[in-house]
Amino acid sequence: MALPLQAKLLRVIQDGRFQRVGSNLDIHSDARIVASTNRDLETAVQQGRFREDLYYRLNVVELHVPPLRERPEDILPLANHFLRQFTGGRARFAPSVVAILQQYPWPGNVRELRNVMERAALLCRGELVLPDHLPARVLQAVENRPEAPTSTELLRLEEVERQKILETLRRCGFNRTETARALGISRRTLVYKLQRYREAGYTVDPPGE
Repeated sequence: MALPLQAKLLRVIQDGRFQRVGSNLDIHSDARIVASTNRDLETAVQQGRFREDLYYRLNVVELHVPPLRERPEDILPLANHFLRQFTGGRARFAPSVVAILQQYPWPGNVRELRNVMERAALLCRGELVLPDHLPARVLQAVENRPEAPTSTELLRLEEVERQKILETLRRCGFNRTETARALGISRRTLVYKLQRYREAGYTVDPPGE
């Protein structure tokens, strides 16, 4: 936003009124402003590109949403949501694709993930999503990561994780909230994983249910 326009917005926020272009009549405004940005506004203030008074006027309640690479537990739930959206729930991921999605750093965040899922849905024709259905940049980025585990290592890690989750679930009396807290993951992530285990034939519900 240009600095002159920032000054006008600040006056509207402070005074609660504005004038239309070409008019001298005040129009009163009673609005709640929700602003979002992917820029570092504190740096912009220091560089003189964003008004300090407007920054503090807007920054009353600040919510920081970390990039997708810093919240890997959200990748698969979001990917599944978008895939269901584009295929009507018909398609599913091959295990190798799950590993790739979790390893890719997603520099474009959720918007990039959504676009990749749209492409995969078109190419897989509503069936099984394979690595070939993902963009070349995603595959190359994962292959070039020095810490990327092999497929055998991934299967071993998944087995260790599954055992840990199911043991904790039983220890917590099948209470999902307590299990998620004990594991240090979100309840949403736990529910997603338990659904996968249920589909694979593992017991994830209390006896008798």
